[in-house]
Amino acid sequence: MSLHHSTRGRIGLAIGAFGASALLLAGCAGGGGNGGSTGGGNASGEPLIVGTTETITSIDPAGSYDNGSFAVMNQIYPFLLNSEYGTAEVTPDIAESAEFTSPTEYTVKLKEGLKFANGNDLTSSDVKFTFDRQVAINDPNGPAALLGNLDSVEAPDDTTVVFHLKNGNDQTWAQILSSPAGPIVDEDVFSADSVTPDADIVKGKAFAGQYVIDSYKVNELIAYSPYADYAGSLGAPENGGVTVKYYADASNMKLDVGNGDIDVAFRSFSATDIADLQKNDKVKVVDGPGGEIRYIVFNFNTMPFGATTADADAAKSLAVRQAMADLIDREALSKDVFKGTYTPLYSYVPQGLAGATESLKGLYGDGNGGPDADKAKKTLADAGVTTPVELNIQYAGDRYGPSSGDEYAAIKSQLEESGLFTVNLQQTEWVQYSKDRVADVYPIYQLGWFPDYSDADNYLTPFFSADNFLKNHYDNADVQELITTQATETDAAARQADIEKIQDLVAADLSTLPMLQGTQVAVVGADVQGTTLDGSFKFRYAPMSK
Repeated sequence: MSLHHSTRGRIGLAIGAFGASALLLAGCAGGGGNGGSTGGGNASGEPLIVGTTETITSIDPAGSYDNGSFAVMNQIYPFLLNSEYGTAEVTPDIAESAEFTSPTEYTVKLKEGLKFANGNDLTSSDVKFTFDRQVAINDPNGPAALLGNLDSVEAPDDTTVVFHLKNGNDQTWAQILSSPAGPIVDEDVFSADSVTPDADIVKGKAFAGQYVIDSYKVNELIAYSPYADYAGSLGAPENGGVTVKYYADASNMKLDVGNGDIDVAFRSFSATDIADLQKNDKVKVVDGPGGEIRYIVFNFNTMPFGATTADADAAKSLAVRQAMADLIDREALSKDVFKGTYTPLYSYVPQGLAGATESLKGLYGDGNGGPDADKAKKTLADAGVTTPVELNIQYAGDRYGPSSGDEYAAIKSQLEESGLFTVNLQQTEWVQYSKDRVADVYPIYQLGWFPDYSDADNYLTPFFSADNFLKNHYDNADVQELITTQATETDAAARQADIEKIQDLVAADLSTLPMLQGTQVAVVGADVQGTTLDGSFKFRYAPMSK
């Protein structure tokens, strides 16, 4: 979900290919193609075969907020606004126009004659329904946190939508309409007050994006075909359809793409896999910018000395977080685990975005980014914490890549070497993990972030607002006030100062512990042309003739 020079806009076959993820376009696994160019052809090419280790939580936009689910939504649902291929600018997609008509009113005019694949009209009523249900359902794994500034939605006629906002001059609203909170759904198929099952969505053909789903077996196989009546700004796909195969093991996907058995493979490969594929003359590796971050989440209720534990003590709980921050060696994680495909991250907004700081660097460890065991020991002793402290840390290797096991083994080692902590590691599959993490099951756990839009706000509002998606019970009124202020601040310098202050405040509290920032990596088949990198996922490529 990206940095200002690598937006969520749809560029070529665009994917969330950050960090040690990789997009690989191999030879024409789909059979003898028609040789169509990737530069602006039609949908007459052979079907594209795609492999991924991603997992789907739900294809209902209200029920998930993860890259695997959004990769599907991006194909099948229309958006009011979108980023065209090769641009960072958000512009109308199925909208004819979109603009602020007052500081707190954002008015969208829809194109005439819009249709869902089931034949239902797509009108302003569906748009109002879409956003009303997002807010009403407010699923803990959904993107409703992005809509915190939405007061109400009005549909005065079939093609007009008026968004009434709580705070005026929202600098991010247009981008939010192109984010995971923005896919438009069919009010005749989706439930108004609960997440709609995937099977009902597929059966109801509630699609109006570039593709429709022809067959669907969750986390196993999806077959797409181009939607002939797609009326958005992205144009027709340049292939005859797409089949996506979901792999439980990245090593099998690596073999298939290396042998040309699939055309495309993405998320997730280990750094070692990428290094091996660089030696394969059937594919080539391309580096690009990235916006993924990897971080640790602290549950303020259930972590050691958390608010609902038997020995609850806010000062001791903070000291545990601070001592962990003192001991993490990001450089070692970057070099030893990820071979440089991730780089150290010392704040909450990644480097490359306006407002990025290194707030954590001076506060913790040796002050220069390295670990400091003596400082960690003093922090715990000053708070009266008896050591070693037992930590239960959860991670999801199937979601965040095969290197997660090595990453968290290294983190365990870094924390235990000091003698201050004993660490119990546990891995859980993402489908269960996504439920457990919002139910206070995990005291400390792994997450990653794929940005929704190219603004520092996307690394702050979803995480630290009052109704954030982390559900980790972090609550800082000063941070929340500044988040609202920066989102509506029209002076760029003042807004950047607010963004920097937010990072300083959260760094002192340690709601999360950022560790690494991803570099975007793609591996491209030697006979496929025009590959471009981006932060979302669109099937634009036609397989080339061999």
